[in-house]
Amino acid sequence: MSLITLSASAIEQIKQSSPQSDAQGMALRLAAKINADENIEYGMGFDEARDNDAQETIDGIHIVIAPDCVELLNGTHMDYVELEPGQHHFIFLNPNDPNYKPPTEDDVFEQSS
Repeated sequence: MSLITLSASAIEQIKQSSPQSDAQGMALRLAAKINADENIEYGMGFDEARDNDAQETIDGIHIVIAPDCVELLNGTHMDYVELEPGQHHFIFLNPNDPNYKPPTEDDVFEQSS
């Protein structure tokens, strides 16, 4: 079982970003921490893998996660979506987030219409 999953659009965007940021051959590091207000703050960037990192490869993308972030990110789905016309962002659907609400069929219908 994967620690994290990526949507097809997230995979495509990560692969496009790698050459633009001189990150060829580097891993995608994902991080998360809980703020004082109990919201989760996410971070990502290209980095070298470290010996104690959790590591996995998804569709050719090498992902690394520091040990202190593994539990918080376990089961997360990362997507790349258009939140407003012309405004695309990575989003994290994380069941470990106390504020997480799984998407419903209505949400999917609204996005596709």
